[in-house]
Amino acid sequence: MTARTTREQIVDAADKLFYQQGYAHTSFADIADVVQISRGNFYYHFKTKDEILDAVIALRLANTRRMLERWEDEGEGPAERIRSFIRILIANRTKIMAYGCPVGTLCAELAKLEHVAQEDANGIFTLFRDWLRRQFVLLGREADADALAMHVLARSQGVATLANAFHDEDFIRHEVDQMCAWLETNAEGAASS
Repeated sequence: MTARTTREQIVDAADKLFYQQGYAHTSFADIADVVQISRGNFYYHFKTKDEILDAVIALRLANTRRMLERWEDEGEGPAERIRSFIRILIANRTKIMAYGCPVGTLCAELAKLEHVAQEDANGIFTLFRDWLRRQFVLLGREADADALAMHVLARSQGVATLANAFHDEDFIRHEVDQMCAWLETNAEGAASS
């Protein structure tokens, strides 16, 4: 196993464990057990848990950028791209019902801990906000693009939080349908302006 491969395995395992257990409740030993490496080998790659957190946030930022680029390439117009964002609630419903939103839960936990990495983790929300704002501008809603982007983000976070609390897949589907209908109304309003 190469050093790069081991490091990547550590970051992948930490990413999953931080999501499933929380950052504060995940130990070096938990991560080392998943990767099946000795603590000495573990410390060769990461000296502190904060270093692992930084690597997990960097991984999530990179994955988010790739996903947004894919939606940009594959989406047939801004409304379809925004729908891709909304429908991620359906695609990830099982994980969301079990653990909540991976972005929202990490940001909330780091805020409670007053952790220095909170701002970096919030950067994932900023990526979504900026991307959604651009889509609404392309949709012809330049004047209120940021407000619309924040509305979609807030509603999706609310859906994820309540889906996690109530473990209700029908609720997720209903809310996604409602958000898509809302988007359709806003897209039509922009087209008629």
